[in-house]
Amino acid sequence: MAQLVAATCNMHKLEEYRELLGDQNIEIVSLNDYSGYEEPEENGKTFAENASIKALAATNYCDIPAFADDSGLEVEALDNAPGIYSARYAENDAARISRLLQELGDNPNRRARFVCVIAIAANGEVIETFRGEIEGVIIDAPRGENGFGYDPVFLPDGYDKTFAELSQEEKNKISHRARAVAKAIEFVEEEMGILDDEFDDF
Repeated sequence: MAQLVAATCNMHKLEEYRELLGDQNIEIVSLNDYSGYEEPEENGKTFAENASIKALAATNYCDIPAFADDSGLEVEALDNAPGIYSARYAENDAARISRLLQELGDNPNRRARFVCVIAIAANGEVIETFRGEIEGVIIDAPRGENGFGYDPVFLPDGYDKTFAELSQEEKNKISHRARAVAKAIEFVEEEMGILDDEFDDF
């Protein structure tokens, strides 16, 4: 079975990836298995740049192919903020949601999208990036106990449940991360043969 290191120390993301890739012939390795690893500074100006920074750092340290994502929430009425700063908008999930709702106030434009960009890197270079999005609206107050981040206030188009009210299985069918992962799987299957234990090609 091929190994691929997930360049994240976020256990929520790691669990999502293991579920999303559960049917593939890949063992997802955690950065937590590598002592001494220090996460790089995310100083990119886009999701793709930050994902690439993290994937390169992980593959160079662990010496196996790596993937990383950078994801966030873009709110139309806030000029697409918090965007790449979604995880740094406040000190914790509750505070981030509180700030978001406060800044939106009673603005009638609640349109928003979740964005996820995945970068795959090996042998000191980024091989490709993949972008997934899902559109929806920001509701007035948090609902649901599942998920993490801004999930309790994000209502995806076509659903009457927030991300935090959906089961993990339901969310994994439609989420921005699931859509980016699907594109990445298609690429490596068709273009690189990674999923057939051909990691030695790197």
